[in-house]
Amino acid sequence: MAKQKKGNGNNSGKMKRKVYEKELHKLQVELCHLQEWVKAKDLKVIIIFEGRDAAGKGGTIKALTERVSPRVFRVVALPAPTEREKTQMYMQRYIERFPAAGEIVIFDRSWYNRAGVEHVMGFVDDEQYERFLKLCPQEEKNIASTGITLIKIWLEESMSEQDKRFAARIDDPLRQWKLSPVDIESYSRWYDYSRARDKMLKATDSKHAPWYIVRSDEKRRGRLNCISHILSVIPYKKIHRPKVKLPKRSNKGVYDDQASLKGRFVREIF
Repeated sequence: MAKQKKGNGNNSGKMKRKVYEKELHKLQVELCHLQEWVKAKDLKVIIIFEGRDAAGKGGTIKALTERVSPRVFRVVALPAPTEREKTQMYMQRYIERFPAAGEIVIFDRSWYNRAGVEHVMGFVDDEQYERFLKLCPQEEKNIASTGITLIKIWLEESMSEQDKRFAARIDDPLRQWKLSPVDIESYSRWYDYSRARDKMLKATDSKHAPWYIVRSDEKRRGRLNCISHILSVIPYKKIHRPKVKLPKRSNKGVYDDQASLKGRFVREIF
């Protein structure tokens, strides 16, 4: 199991790419060990990622999942609820995506939308908002009682860093899709989101489902710190597997297996 180093909350100074890639590789090896342990022990894990727009949720989740099996690490990013889903119990559409034995489900935003964007943007009334904050800790206690490990991550970025990232998205055609009308409107409500964050953390931080805050201004350090922490809060051991030995290929039925492909390849432009 990876050891977690204690920090002072600072995240300054850009990490060099070679250093980042070296450290990320080490952590991704550990994630593969964690994956095997989760499968072998039939564990069920939920990891929630929350934060303001452009806090780095997508990049962190990509670093977390790019070297592991999507059959074990499932990423869930739900769109806005349908008219039918709006009439259901609020957490119902999330519960449907909860892990079975041997799975880790990662929520790219979660039921905490109600305490964040839905509240700040006025998509729910005060009664619905206050009810969520009151009932959420009990519902998460029920989740934990079923044997699910619930890890809640809040990525914290500064106002100046969000400015830079929004500006980059506006100018980059590869990232413009990340800016929705709600994102643009949310941008102007920084302090409303800060107050909503503070109230959410106070009301829903608990022993069975604590919040962990990761500073994310420097993306590389933030990703490494986040993955390292996740590894530290899920007890696991390396499972020793016998080394794979490939068998000899059989020559029985040998033929020119490329002949049928002639004339079917795409044009090689590169």
